[in-house]
Amino acid sequence: MSSPASRGRWMSKTAVNGFLLLAVVYMLFPLVWLVTAATKDTGGLLAGNAFSFDGFNLGENLSNLASYGDGIYFRWYLNSLGYAGGGALVCSLICVAAGYAFEKYSFRGKDQLFGLVLMGVLVPTTALALPMYLLASKVGLVNTYWSVLIPVLVNPFGVYLARVFCSGYIPNEALEAARIDGAGELRTFWSIGLPMVMPGFVTVFLFQFTAIWNNFFLPLVMLSDRKLFPLSLGLYSWNTNTHGEPSFYPLVVTGSLLAVIPLIVAFVSLQRHWKAGLTAGSVK
Repeated sequence: MSSPASRGRWMSKTAVNGFLLLAVVYMLFPLVWLVTAATKDTGGLLAGNAFSFDGFNLGENLSNLASYGDGIYFRWYLNSLGYAGGGALVCSLICVAAGYAFEKYSFRGKDQLFGLVLMGVLVPTTALALPMYLLASKVGLVNTYWSVLIPVLVNPFGVYLARVFCSGYIPNEALEAARIDGAGELRTFWSIGLPMVMPGFVTVFLFQFTAIWNNFFLPLVMLSDRKLFPLSLGLYSWNTNTHGEPSFYPLVVTGSLLAVIPLIVAFVSLQRHWKAGLTAGSVK
């Protein structure tokens, strides 16, 4: 006969596993709906039987998606890859360099400046969209690629995270050895510091890539040329037409399914570095 303590442990494990199972179902439910709904035509979606594979219409949906508007969807796809890929790469390098400088150098006002960076974490990005639009309009960058790309190159949380990684990953002895061997500060960072903190670089990259890929409000404020739209804004513009033209429903659903693929590829391909980075940040 089991003791009260073992029964208590069993009930605790059951409750935790049950909660985790509910969380998994909650997170996977929209994705499953998206996969099955992408196989439906307009009638099937409006009939409400999105979870069945009856009337498999995925091929025609993909064909319509590629041909509508002279292939404007894949123009938006390339735009999103450029915004998210290029922006996340440059932003991660800037964040790691800034975090390295805050952690490994001593200079006047360092603590105050880092406090200012931490205050930037508390400011919602949507609150900065209008001021950035006014600045961009003064320098003539509105409705250009740069109006979306330049603001995403700065991430205060990425700087904070990079400093934590630099503290745990880069020993001061390695930097001193490089300087004794005659390496300059830039060479020391590029050849010693950056490779050592690569898990942190990848972690910041994934966070920023996801944030830029899902970015909606900033492109909405900055862009009016449809050829410059990212996927989020392009699909939104199609979705606003669904009430008047229900034929847009399959385009929006199928386009949303394809939009998930880069995020999955990024997390799966970089998960080894990402997991190592999260572990290092927790056991500094």
